Amino acid sequence: MSKAIYIVTTEPNSGKSIVSLGLMQLLLGKTAKVGYFRPIIDDVPNDKIDNHIDTVLSYFNLDMKPIDAYAYTRSQVVQLKNEDKDDEIVGHIIHKYKTIENRFDFVLVEGTDFSGEGTIIEWDINVLIAKNLGIPAVILASGKNKTLDELVGNLHMAYDSFVEKGVDVLLIVANKVLPENVMIVSNELKEKLPKDVLVGTIPVNNILGSPTLKEIAQELDANVLFGEDYINNQVGSFSVGAMQLRNYITHLKDDSLVITPGDRADIILGALQANISTNYPSLSGIVLTGGLLPEDSIIKLIEGLSDIIPILSVARGTFFVTNKIGTIRPRIYAENKEKIQTSIQEFEKHIPTKELAERLITFKAKGITPRMFQYNLLQKAKSSKKHIVLPEGLDERILLATKKLIDVDAVRITLLGNKEQIISKITELDIDLDINDINIVDPTNSVDFLDYATTLYELRKHKNVNLAMAKDLMEDVSYYGTMMVHKGDADGMVSGAIHTTQHTIRPALQFIKTKPGVSIVSSIFFMCLPNRVTVFGDCAINPNPNSEQLSEIAISSAATSAAFGIEPKVAMLSYSSGASGVGEDVDRVRKATEIIKEKKPDLKVEGPIQYDAAVDAKVGLSKLPDSEVAGQASVFIFPDLNTGNNTYKAVQRETGALAIGPMLQGLNKPVNDLSRGCTVDDIFNTVIITAIQAQGF
Repeated sequence: MSKAIYIVTTEPNSGKSIVSLGLMQLLLGKTAKVGYFRPIIDDVPNDKIDNHIDTVLSYFNLDMKPIDAYAYTRSQVVQLKNEDKDDEIVGHIIHKYKTIENRFDFVLVEGTDFSGEGTIIEWDINVLIAKNLGIPAVILASGKNKTLDELVGNLHMAYDSFVEKGVDVLLIVANKVLPENVMIVSNELKEKLPKDVLVGTIPVNNILGSPTLKEIAQELDANVLFGEDYINNQVGSFSVGAMQLRNYITHLKDDSLVITPGDRADIILGALQANISTNYPSLSGIVLTGGLLPEDSIIKLIEGLSDIIPILSVARGTFFVTNKIGTIRPRIYAENKEKIQTSIQEFEKHIPTKELAERLITFKAKGITPRMFQYNLLQKAKSSKKHIVLPEGLDERILLATKKLIDVDAVRITLLGNKEQIISKITELDIDLDINDINIVDPTNSVDFLDYATTLYELRKHKNVNLAMAKDLMEDVSYYGTMMVHKGDADGMVSGAIHTTQHTIRPALQFIKTKPGVSIVSSIFFMCLPNRVTVFGDCAINPNPNSEQLSEIAISSAATSAAFGIEPKVAMLSYSSGASGVGEDVDRVRKATEIIKEKKPDLKVEGPIQYDAAVDAKVGLSKLPDSEVAGQASVFIFPDLNTGNNTYKAVQRETGALAIGPMLQGLNKPVNDLSRGCTVDDIFNTVIITAIQAQGF
C-alpha cells in the first residue's frame, strides 16, 4: 500500500473534514496503524489544540501527541517566507512527515484550510508540499453557489495544476452539491477528467451544514444557563421570538433554535412546553439576548422540568445575535459524534471506496523530489555515523562544510593540515566550530606517519617505490588521507576542492583498488532537477570508454541508483535512437546495450537512445513505442566524457539543478573527488554520499 495520501481543497468552507474522516475510517479498515499529519495549521492559543487534530486523534484514538501532528502554524510560515526561508519550511515539513511515516503503516496528510489571505500562495504551498512528500492527492471543492461549469472547471484546473507539478491525483470530490444535481455533476466530471481519476459527488447534508449549540455559545461568548449535557444539539433553523406566543409557536420546526430577549418569560416557557409536547417539533435550544435573565420564579420553574434543552444567555441584542448566528461556519469537533458518524456515512455512500483502496494499494510514486532525496541521504548517513577524512583542511569551503556536517551530526570528521594554521583559519573566518568536535591531523607529525609510509612501500615496492619515496609520498595529504581509508582509520575520503581529479584518485587506484569483478572506476552525478532526481554517468573519469567499459559503467550506475532509492531505468545515450543510426559511435553504444542485456537481463535498459526520447514521453513513444525506458529514464549513460561533462554542466547551469557528485563507483572503499569550483553545499552533499557508500549501501 502507498504510504500516504494528501487531502487538499480549492477554497475555504469546502467540507474537507468529511473526506478526512471518511478516509481515516477506510484506512483503519485496511491497515493496523494510521498516522495523521497537518503540515500547516491555523494559529491557535497556546493552551488550545487545533480542532482538526483534536477531532481525528481523539475520535480514532490514534497513538500520537497533538504537537507531533503538525509542522507549522500559519503565522510561522508567513514569517519564514518573509525571511526567504522557503527551503527551511519544506525541509522541516519533510522531517515531521518522515518521523510519522516511520511510526505508522500509512499517513493521512491534510492540507491547509484557506482561512487566511493569499489563496493562490496557499494553493501553491499545498502543491509544493504534496510534490515534495512524493504522495498522491485527493482534491475537494464545494459546489455551493456555483454553476455546473464553475464547479467542474474549478476542479479540472486544480487537477491540472497538481499533475503539471508531477503530483498524482487519485480522487476528485465535488462536495455540497444539491441532491438533484449529484448525477449531473458526477457525469460531467467523469467526462472532463482522465478515465483513471476516481470521482465522488457528495450532496448537501443539513446536519453537517448547521452549527451546534456549543459552536453558537463559543461564537457569542454565551453563558450556558441550563441543559449543558445537550450542548452538542444540532441547530436545524433559527427564528426570533418577538411576536406573541400564540402566533410564534406556529413557526417552530424540528431542531429550531429560539432567539428571544431574556425577559420574555412567555416565549421561554412556551418553547420549553412545545419541546416536550407531542403536538409540536423538538427544539435544539434557546438563546436569551440583551443580557437579561428570567425572574427567579421563572428560573425555579425551569429548574423543575425533567428534560431541559440548552438555554444560553448572551449580552448582545437580538438583532446582533441573530445576524451573528447566521454567519457561523459549522465545524466538526471531537465531542460531536453525530457529525463525525454522519461524515463517515456520507463518504462511504458517495465515494468509490473499493476502487480508492485498490488505487492506494497499487500506487507507486514515479520518482523522488530533490528535497526528499537530500533528506533521505542525510537520515541514512546519520543512521550509522561514519568517519570521513578531508585532506584540504585549510580551505574555507571545507571548514564551512565541516561546520554544517557537525551541526547535523551526520559524520565524524578528520581534517588534514597544520593544526595551528587550521585553528587560526577558523578564528579568522569567525566559524563557530568547536575543534573538540573534530579531529585535526598533520601528516608529517602524526604518530601513524611511519606506519603509513611503510605500508605504502610494501604495497608499491613492486613498482620500484622504496621507503624514502614512500615517505615523500606520504607527506602529500591525498596519499595520507587515502591511506587512512585503506588502513581503516577513516571510512572514506573527500578531496579535490584545491587539487585535480588525478591528484585525488591516483592513490586510490594504486592501493585501494577496484572491487572484485570490477575493471573500471567510473563516476555518477545525482542531478536534482526541479521535480525529480536522475543519475548521470560517467561525467568525470573515463574519456572514451569502449563498449565493454560503457556496459560496466551502466551496470554500476544502475546499482548506485537503486541503492539510493531511485528505480533504475537506463538510457544508453547516443545521437540516434533504436536501429535508425549507423556509425562507429552509435555502434559502440548499441554493443554496450547488448552486453548489459546479456549480463543483467532483468535491468531495464534502452540504447542507443537520444536524450529527448529518453525523457519526453511523447517523443519516446514515437521513436521507441515498445520501450520500458523511453520517456521515463532515470539513469543516463553518456557515450564519452566530453558529452557527459558538458551536458551535466549545461543542465546544472541552465536549469538551476543541484548536481551532487561526482561519486566514484567501483573502488573497494569510498574516495570521492570534488570540483575545484565546488561550493560549501557541494562538499556537504559529497561527504554525505561518501558516508553512505561507507555503510556498504
